[in-house]
Order: sequence, then C-alpha cells, then structure tokens
Amino acid sequence: MLKNIIRIILAFISLLIFTGNSYALEFSADMAMSSDSHKMAGKIFSKGERFRMEMNAEGQKMITITRIDKKVVWHLMPQENMYMEMPFNLQQAPKTDIKGEIDRKLVGSENIDGHPTKKYLVTFKDGANTEKIYQWIATDINFPVKTADLNNRWVQEFKNVKIGSQSDKLFELPSGYTKMSMPAMPAMPQGMPKGHRMK
Repeated sequence: MLKNIIRIILAFISLLIFTGNSYALEFSADMAMSSDSHKMAGKIFSKGERFRMEMNAEGQKMITITRIDKKVVWHLMPQENMYMEMPFNLQQAPKTDIKGEIDRKLVGSENIDGHPTKKYLVTFKDGANTEKIYQWIATDINFPVKTADLNNRWVQEFKNVKIGSQSDKLFELPSGYTKMSMPAMPAMPQGMPKGHRMK
C-alpha cells in the first residue's frame, strides 16, 4: 500500500505543469487527484523552488516536501514520526511545456472554481507513443487549475488558489522524525507525463 501511495505522489509531482511565471509564484491551494481506483486530496503550498503537499491517500496522511533547490524530496508520515528521503530528479521540475510536447490546441473555454480558463488539447511524445491530455489554464492567475487525460482515467485539480507569501517553515524537515528506507518504486499510471523540458 505504501508503494502505491508513493507512486501516486510521484505522479502528482510530475503533473505540476505550471505555465509562465507560476513556477515563481508563492501560493496555496486545495488539490484533488484521481488515478484509476486511487484518489488523493489535500493541500499544496509553493514558494519558488519549494513545494509542500499535505495529502490523505488510502486512509493515510502524508506530507511531501519537494526542495528543488536542495535536489531532494521528503515523504513525511506524521502518525509514525518517520520520513523517507529520495533525490529529486530535475526532469520532474515544473516547466512550461510537457516533455515531448508537439502540439497545443485551444479547444474551448470554461469557468472552473470561479476562474475563467482556456482549455487546451496537448499532444506529446512518450517514448514511441503519442499521448494526448487536456489542460485548463486560468487566465486571471496564469495557472493550470485542471489537467486530465482524454478518458478521465486520471484527473488533477486545484481549487481555492490563493496567491501570497508562504512561511519558510512549511518547507523544512521537522525535528523529531526518524529516517527510514525508501521502497522500490512501482511504475506510474500509463499515459501520465513523466517530466517536463526546460525552455
């Protein structure tokens, strides 16, 4: 079960496909993600190259702190006062484009959580395969409030997005936690973007 939770978390990190200046924004938001039979909900906090996700997945509360500046990810388990540490792959960093993106077509506009959005059909190469996803960009805050595959096998949404300063303490490893070994990682769900390229 722990491996499945970590797989979902890593997939979620890979879906932080921010656009324009949003990578540098400080913000907080409620988030929700569904992937196959798994669902995850919680909050996300962002401060430049630092991210914190507080999640409930499969009945467990987990906190993930991603420090791009330190090239490390900490997975905290508050119930056990334990954490796992893994190196951060720069290919997972939020960037403007999906890795392998070959086309982005505007297909509509919708209002999502009070934000006017533009809906894009994004086509990208994943190895030898060509994949397509939908992405909704909120035009008032230049932020991707929703991303989904064409068949809704997985959906990622942000709500109650609040742009503003975030405390540095949110992105530090708390004292009193014991480090544990990281289990082997299972594969990500098919069709999910695995990383993003630097512009």
